[in-house]
Amino acid sequence: MKEVEIEGMATPDYPLQNFKWPVAVSRTIAAPTSKIWEVISSPGTLPLYHPFCEKNPVFEWSGADSRDEVHYFNGVVLARRFSAWYDDVGYDLEIGRSGGRTSIVSWRITPVKKRRSSIEIVVFPHALQSVPTAVRWLPHVVRLRPQLRRYLKSVVKGLDWFITQGQPVRRNQFGAHGWFSPSF
Repeated sequence: MKEVEIEGMATPDYPLQNFKWPVAVSRTIAAPTSKIWEVISSPGTLPLYHPFCEKNPVFEWSGADSRDEVHYFNGVVLARRFSAWYDDVGYDLEIGRSGGRTSIVSWRITPVKKRRSSIEIVVFPHALQSVPTAVRWLPHVVRLRPQLRRYLKSVVKGLDWFITQGQPVRRNQFGAHGWFSPSF
């Protein structure tokens, strides 16, 4: 798959012109890139740091052809198919309901200092993409972007927690999320 450059980030040549307004979140973690890479590139580790993930069955784990599922606490199941794999840097994947539309997600690790690194997750959401731009702007700004940012912030906080504290996150540790893990 050919790659294109998006704001300094190598991303697969998806039809990204159809994806308006990606949502990105980053966080600096007190760990070297190798430690972060070890966690995010190991199969089945999502429940250790993802506060909305109940389980993470793996079907194939071989770099760019990896496939797994994210089983959320509210019963939603999303399939992930990895399309690009950059050792010690990150990966790109598609995520969505089996047989449905998919969003594109890129994970990137950047060294900040000797023992500090930044993790960034960028999501090109499929939601609202078929709606005309003038109409989708308001729901994107009012609902989609804030909810997606809150979700991503919880994931990167969970990754930070797991790496720096050495303990798995608890369900909804950084707050519940109506899309995937509502309050008890």
